[in-house]
Amino acid sequence: MSELCFHDVSIRFGGLRHGLTAVDHASLTVPDSGIVGLVGESGSGKSTLARAAVGLVPLSGGRIELNGRPLARRGPESRRVQMIFQDPSSALNPRMSVGESIAEAFPRGSTASTRRAEVARLLELVHLDRAHAKSSPARMSGGQRQRVALARALASRPEVVIADEITSALDVSIQGTVINVLRDLQRELGISVLFISHNLPLVRYMSDSIAVMYLGRIVEQGPAEQILGNAQHPYTRELLAAVPDSSRQAQRQDVQDFVLHPAVVSEPTDPEPLHNGCRYHSRCPVGPLTNPERGICRTEDPSEEHANEAACHFAEPRTPPSTDGTSVASAASTSVRKSL
Repeated sequence: MSELCFHDVSIRFGGLRHGLTAVDHASLTVPDSGIVGLVGESGSGKSTLARAAVGLVPLSGGRIELNGRPLARRGPESRRVQMIFQDPSSALNPRMSVGESIAEAFPRGSTASTRRAEVARLLELVHLDRAHAKSSPARMSGGQRQRVALARALASRPEVVIADEITSALDVSIQGTVINVLRDLQRELGISVLFISHNLPLVRYMSDSIAVMYLGRIVEQGPAEQILGNAQHPYTRELLAAVPDSSRQAQRQDVQDFVLHPAVVSEPTDPEPLHNGCRYHSRCPVGPLTNPERGICRTEDPSEEHANEAACHFAEPRTPPSTDGTSVASAASTSVRKSL
């Protein structure tokens, strides 16, 4: 079992007067052997939440549990959750060989021959020749370095892997290789994965379920087919409308309307001071900016009422997504398969 749970997690930087709440009462579960996609614009708190899971950021409130137990920040137990960072160049020590970087994550006490054999095994596991163990990271391509980072994350035999924008620094031609390696390893090893990305088609290709984050809050979550095929939160619809797929735009005119509305092109809301109502109301194309009678969005937080669904006062019950091949989810899957 390898279930990672974030329970009402809050993370704040700075003091009470001049601080910033990066994550605000976020709850999310990465199920055993499952892949959860976490999406949201830059500054929404995705990476901060991920860093908290590996002990790089202290919690201000809530708790993080692995298999029902508080996640340890130090010792052998802390190795059970590993993170792959966005930039492979900064994640690997340029003064160490690839083999040394991978072996650094091994438990202490193993012999030199055991370490060499394990390094070779991990390199082959991520589809790299074992001869790369003696190479310097600087002599490798970006895609190769990211696979080395993946091998290094697997060196401690984790139960959960957090992949934070692992393809954003790579060429499009290389992204598919890295993603397919991660997906194959997840299936082979049965590990749980929290997959963070801005790329919605890529998230759809990878994930069983999706969570959408905005200004530190999880505003919508559920099975991937439901989120992408029948999104209920206006912010999720805005993200979907940004996917460059003409067939999807033609099929979902209601999503296209969000793009054309002037409320959406406004600047992101300043996270401080925190609003009493819906975080998204100052940008929402169906909120009080265009519908004055919806004043409840300014005064009442929908997250408390809709904890396990779309955090919107006017969200409608979900219906099953279209099965005629023209849904947003179908279009996203087709788009990413073509690119991979």
